[in-house]
Amino acid sequence: MNKLTIIGNVTKDPEHRTTREGVPLCSFTVAVNRKGRDGQQEADFFRMTAWRQLGDICARYLLKGRKVCVIGPVSARAYQGNDGNARVSLEMTAEEVEFLSPKGEQTETPKPPVQEYLDVGEDDLPF
Repeated sequence: MNKLTIIGNVTKDPEHRTTREGVPLCSFTVAVNRKGRDGQQEADFFRMTAWRQLGDICARYLLKGRKVCVIGPVSARAYQGNDGNARVSLEMTAEEVEFLSPKGEQTETPKPPVQEYLDVGEDDLPF
């Protein structure tokens, strides 16, 4: 089973887009702090992709600096950086996202809802 749970901070405002087939998705990066070999604080960065309704919700409420818990499968992708050195990108598909920043710590108001999220028909309602 490949499932990872991370808690960290969103590094910049998420990017919300739609595929050619009309499926919404949201991409964002989460920094997870850890202690390095010499005791110094270091961070690992995970690229996230949240699909469909979860992607819409993340695009609406996540902002740079917010603390978030993300659960989902992780994969590693190797690539060559601009400096010629080999690098690895850790990428997760978000299956669950929990917003951890308390309302009092929010420095900005939530973004306006995206149009695709508002166009819900009666057949799409869970009740």
